[in-house]
Parts: sequence; C-alpha cells; structure tokens
Amino acid sequence: MGAGLQGRRRAPALIGLPETQIAVVGAADRSSAKLLADRVGAQAVEGWTRVVEWEGLDAVVVCTPPDLHAEISIAAMRAGRHVLCEKPLARTIPEAERMIEVASETGRILKCGFNHRHHPGILQAKRWRDDGRIGQPLWVRARYGIGGRPGYEREWRADPRIVGGGHFMEQGIHAVDLARWFLGEFSSVAAFVGTQFWQTEPLEDNAFALYRTPTGAVASIHSSLTQWKNLFSFEVGGADGYINVEGLGASYGTERATLGLRDFTAPFTEQVIEYRGEDRSWLAEWQEFVAAIEEKREPLGSAQDGLQALRLVYAAYDASNSAGGKPAHLIA
Repeated sequence: MGAGLQGRRRAPALIGLPETQIAVVGAADRSSAKLLADRVGAQAVEGWTRVVEWEGLDAVVVCTPPDLHAEISIAAMRAGRHVLCEKPLARTIPEAERMIEVASETGRILKCGFNHRHHPGILQAKRWRDDGRIGQPLWVRARYGIGGRPGYEREWRADPRIVGGGHFMEQGIHAVDLARWFLGEFSSVAAFVGTQFWQTEPLEDNAFALYRTPTGAVASIHSSLTQWKNLFSFEVGGADGYINVEGLGASYGTERATLGLRDFTAPFTEQVIEYRGEDRSWLAEWQEFVAAIEEKREPLGSAQDGLQALRLVYAAYDASNSAGGKPAHLIA
C-alpha cells in the first residue's frame, strides 16, 4: 500500500522472486498506483481498504505516510495478513502499542521497516561486534543527513498532522535503532532539537541526541536536513578497537565497512570492505520478513524494535523541551 518513494523502492526489489508475487498496489490516487503496478505486474486500486481485502494475500507492505500506518496495519492483521510497515512504526507510541497488541491477538508477524539493519556494511559491523573483535563497545557516533529540496516545507513530511516528528523521526530513527542494536537498551537521554533553516516548525530540521546505557556506554546521534551533501556515518568504539560504516551507496557514496584493532606497538592497519552495486537492503529485508513468517518467529527489526525506537525519539524530544536539554530518564 503506497506508490510513493518507499513503494517505488520496495516493490521492484521483489520482482522475480520465486516465493513472492505482488498481487495489488494501492494508493490514494489510482493513477499513481497504476504506474507502479504496471512496473511490477500487479493490479492497481484506489485506497487501502481494497488492498487489505484482496483475495489470497499473505502479507501487506505499508508504505504510506505515518498517520495511516496503524489503521492500515491493524486492519490487515485482522484480515489475516502479515505486515511489513515502514518506519516509523506509527505516528504515536499508543498507536504502535496497539499495533503490537493486535499482532499478538491475531498471531500475525508485524515487522518495522528498518532496512538499514540489512545493509551489508552494517551486517558486517554487527558480526565484528558480536564476535568480540573490538571488545566491550564503549560508544556509538552516528551522523545521518540530507539536504532537503525546494518546496520541502509543503510536503506531507512537513505536516505535523501527518507525521509524529521532524527529521529526527523521519531519518534519524534509523540511527537510533542501530545504536540500540549495537549498544543495548538506554536509560537516559539529553538532546537539542531545533528548526534552523527549513520553514517546518514545530518540526525540526536538526537534532543532536546523546543516549546512555545503564553501564555508561553512550550513543551520539546527529540527524540533519541541512547536510547539503548526503552523509551516512556509523561508528562503534570498543575497548579493543573500532568499527566504521560509511556510505549507503548512490548519493551517499560507496558503502564501506572498516575494522581497526587496538595495538600500541604494531603498525597502524585497518581491514576495509567495500560494497558496490545496487542497494540490496530492500531485498534482504523482505527475505528476512518471509523467513520470519515461515519460521513463526520475531523478525530482525521487529515491531518491538520499532516501538522502542519511537520511544527513544520521543524521549529526545522531551529532553530537548526540558530546561537546558538536561538528561531525562526514559520510560520503558
């Protein structure tokens, strides 16, 4: 459901898979749905209710603006469909909680669209981290930004009635999810969030957040809509070394994973792996979703992960709104 940017990214990645057939594409405007449907060999309909009710469906992929995520996902699960829902999982925390309740009630798989977990550089970084190559992780430093575009303030992403937050919710939530995946649960946060260039108030175009775990590991995240040149940088510092992931391909530059180990006497060396070609994260995420359905288990980047990331973003907003951006304890 949805034939905008995310629909145009996700649907073509599934063409030709033996276990997958795209049956129908829906959008608020049927002409938009038809453009994408013709591309992937599917039927086109107007609106989301016909998609949810389409005969023979196993799953629905929700690629709409956030204000529709909960309503469509809940209806789809109650109709017996599994759901892969774009991030943020919902516009509000109560909406996300209700989605998870319905998934439990219906026995359906509900996955949040955190495709960054499926980028090869990030997956390699996670293997290095889990293999103990860098020792105890001490910190994460993430920078993620784009430059916006003329007329951005008139798009749905700049409408507070549609979205739950600004650029930190829109793009920075990926970095928040990755930081939690690498460091574990956070217990406190300090943040400064503001609108510095784009006329999108009360929605932010820049956010600076610090999250800390109970053991003292800290994640530093800068999410920016004034980056001008697209940037993705995710670093993990450990007691015995460090990991860097730079780029996501395309306008972000070649995706590259780097491992460096601490040795005070040996020559300085790094292991670098570059990943070229098209973005395969959309396909890899879909394959993980299908595997979770077949194996009747929670998927990587689950609905619970989506809920926790949403809570962390809202906790940063609360911390920024408090006097001087002082740390605010998170609520589980």
